[in-house]
Amino acid sequence: QVQLVESGGGLVQAGGSLTLSCAASGSSDRISTMGWFRQAPGKRRDLVASITRGGSTNYGDSVKGRFTISRDNAKNTVYLQMNSLKPEDTAVYYCNHPDMIYKWGQGTQVSVSS
Repeated sequence: QVQLVESGGGLVQAGGSLTLSCAASGSSDRISTMGWFRQAPGKRRDLVASITRGGSTNYGDSVKGRFTISRDNAKNTVYLQMNSLKPEDTAVYYCNHPDMIYKWGQGTQVSVSS
């Protein structure tokens, strides 16, 4: 059973930056592709970025050019560097496999003020 713990969220002004971390533990299997999701109030949880174990990345159109996903396989940790933040990036951010095969963590709140 994989446990996911997200951290690094906070309150930031528009144009600012944050880096989120996702630590995965509890499984002897290698963690494969991982992604970052976000969910704003009243909206569905959407995948915004993903990264394979080998480092290939994909991004949603809304974050392309502003967010960078990376990982440290030795630490089973995935990161999301978020630059040029906008108020519409405000959401709870979660990590998981893109097919959502792991139990969800508690998420980390990102709030961007205008």
